Amino acid sequence: MNSLTKYSTYSLNNGAKIPVIAMGVYLTPPNVASQVAYNALSVGYRHLDSAQMYENEQEVGEGIVKWLKESSDRRREDVYYTTKILDSNHGYEKAKKAIEGSLERVKSLKYIDLMLIHSPQSNREKRLETWQAMQEAVENGQIKSIGVSNYGVHHLKELLEWDGLRIKPVVNQIELNPWLMRTKIVDYAKENNIILEAYSPLTQGKKLHDATLVELAEKYNKSPAQILIRWSLQQGFVVLPKSEKKERAIENLDVFDFSISDEDMKTLSHPESNEVFAIWDPSTYQD
Repeated sequence: MNSLTKYSTYSLNNGAKIPVIAMGVYLTPPNVASQVAYNALSVGYRHLDSAQMYENEQEVGEGIVKWLKESSDRRREDVYYTTKILDSNHGYEKAKKAIEGSLERVKSLKYIDLMLIHSPQSNREKRLETWQAMQEAVENGQIKSIGVSNYGVHHLKELLEWDGLRIKPVVNQIELNPWLMRTKIVDYAKENNIILEAYSPLTQGKKLHDATLVELAEKYNKSPAQILIRWSLQQGFVVLPKSEKKERAIENLDVFDFSISDEDMKTLSHPESNEVFAIWDPSTYQD
């Protein structure tokens, strides 16, 4: 793990590579999203994570294009762009239209690297129809990889055991941190060669004053946020910190010059805890 750099990637189950750290743009207003994306790429991020729900796909795309055009050495393949299908767009026909909409909003990028089902909150039929539409988009070359977000084990099983499955999900993006380790979901995903992506890795700021975390930050001469990001990386997760401030974005990337000892990782981890810090937890949804 100490060999990781800000440009490191993990291998997905379809052979594609995904950068280990991403800039999330949830709640980033459209009027600043382009600059946030541009700044992120300028300081070293190579992965931008948007969604239809965020209503900033077009602006994030514009920020990426601005950065790419600055130098002839930069190629589209240098940037990894993720977006997600809104729950209300589940179902085959709706999903097909939603995919076309997302592609249109970033048409200068030519394709989408990763598209996720944002959450399982519809029903089995609609979820699987949505996956069918996404599989077709991969087969048409419009999307490189597909995955899910906020999926519990039962949702993952539903998809993996479906007889219409032609393309496996490459990731499950879910809230993960030392107080929300979701060991059953993590273990099941790993058993099926599905990468975990950790959103809200900084607990939305709610645990940054935790005594153990503060103690470890002092020990490693890092900020509590940097310790949490490093914890996710050492778990093998793709980590998605977010910040509209350029200086904070730089700080969040400065996590590749140290590693947390096994003993300290164990001290920081709370596998029995189940503290959800995000506004939702669709992983338990039943329908």
